Amino acid sequence: MKTSSFAHNIRPFVDDELQTATALVAQGQAQPAFSHLERAHVLGQASTVHHVRVHWRMFMWGLQQRDAKECLGQVLRIVGAATKTAFGLVPHGNTGGADVSPFKPMPLPPELEMRIQQAHRVG
Repeated sequence: MKTSSFAHNIRPFVDDELQTATALVAQGQAQPAFSHLERAHVLGQASTVHHVRVHWRMFMWGLQQRDAKECLGQVLRIVGAATKTAFGLVPHGNTGGADVSPFKPMPLPPELEMRIQQAHRVG
């Protein structure tokens, strides 16, 4: 299966956020870690593979934190990400956590918008 050039180009940025989240969880800093998962979500949500991948990591974070609301929210979002992303049915800028509507567009932080634009251009 061939991945899109966007998925390929955005991957290092998504990976950086996921690695930071992993390191913060290991240090016992769960909330700052989730912020990096949210950043990874914003970056990767236009790619089905990254969108699902980030929601899976959010689900695992929810399990680690024993947060039933987050886990349930992520199960629903994993299904949505797997079935809707390819059709462009994603609310841009949405941070992906269960604390926000999965349909609500949100403003993009400028540095993330720059990385997304860069990933679309590089070819």
